[in-house]
Amino acid sequence: MKEFDLKELERFKGENGQSVYVLHQGKVFDVSDSKLWKGGLHMKRHHAGKDLTTDIKGAPHGPEVLEKYPQVGILKDEASERELPGALTWLLARIPLLRRHPHPMTVHFPIVFMFSATIFNILYLITRVKAFELTALHCLGAGLLFTPVAIITGFYTWWLNYMAKPARAVTIKKRVSILMFILAIIAFIWRIMVPNILDTFGLASVIYLVLVLSFFPLVTIIGWFGAQLTFPIEKD
Repeated sequence: MKEFDLKELERFKGENGQSVYVLHQGKVFDVSDSKLWKGGLHMKRHHAGKDLTTDIKGAPHGPEVLEKYPQVGILKDEASERELPGALTWLLARIPLLRRHPHPMTVHFPIVFMFSATIFNILYLITRVKAFELTALHCLGAGLLFTPVAIITGFYTWWLNYMAKPARAVTIKKRVSILMFILAIIAFIWRIMVPNILDTFGLASVIYLVLVLSFFPLVTIIGWFGAQLTFPIEKD
């Protein structure tokens, strides 16, 4: 039976007349005859040429559906290249949450806090209610607290589930996240040192406001490319 590695498997995604292959628990199945895999996309979410071992656990059906289709190969044994430390293997076996979910869970905190820092500053400029500006500072501080947590769990997930392989979406997320974290540090320290920075308009207040407003597009970029990894967009 033919052995596939993950890179070779990606070629069979139903494009340009290619067959539609999927992987489950080390077995490669040819689902080309399934109407639900037409074009290599299933339920507008799952792409062919991928490992569905984890994804199928959240499906309304079990892996027995795949058994209806011919098995055309197996996954090449890469254990020697991907041997996890014994302590980590033990931990993952007892806490499955750590296998895929730490980053998707923790990333929501900096997203909401950095968005809120921008929104509450805008509300302050509109209403001149100082409580909004103070709330913006608190949100910025919380964003600073959780952003490194999200970055660390992001690197962990990238290493564990993607074997730290280069990917455009991951590269963009890393660079933009670090940039946002640096800008947030600058804005937070600046606001602490100059509490009335937005009370009157001048060059300094404009620069500070641009820093704060930049969080919105930066978080949007990070979220967009993160979603691309979880919910890839169907190509026309």
